[in-house]
Amino acid sequence: MLEPELEKIVEQDHRALDAFVKGDPEPLKELYSRRDDVIIANPFGPPAKGWELAAATMERAATNYRDGEVTGVERISEYAASDLGYIIEVERFRAKIGGGDKLVPIALRVTTIFRREEGAWKIVLRHADPITSARPATSIVGAELP
Repeated sequence: MLEPELEKIVEQDHRALDAFVKGDPEPLKELYSRRDDVIIANPFGPPAKGWELAAATMERAATNYRDGEVTGVERISEYAASDLGYIIEVERFRAKIGGGDKLVPIALRVTTIFRREEGAWKIVLRHADPITSARPATSIVGAELP
């Protein structure tokens, strides 16, 4: 189990996800480190390193979602030491994507790393991808092998 201060930030992260899938990145951005080593790696593009790129990436990603809601979060693993911790979760939500007008279910495998900075826990890395079930080896090459 995570220490209470870190678990509180994780809960804030989950509430911020609910705002994010409605198109609002601001609550999530508040939880992130402003240091040069902060990283966002989301399903919409390559990893973004540094606060300015990470913030822009979150803002751009949030524009893909509308009218969403979190439907569940499954904790897979967690660990924390005195100044560093992580969680691995599957986030489930539904939202209208892009120009679509239907709510669609989405599941993301997410690794989040937290660091204590000046006495407060901050997110320093978030990696999210849509891989939540087993896949064949050929899935990593983007096309069928001969």
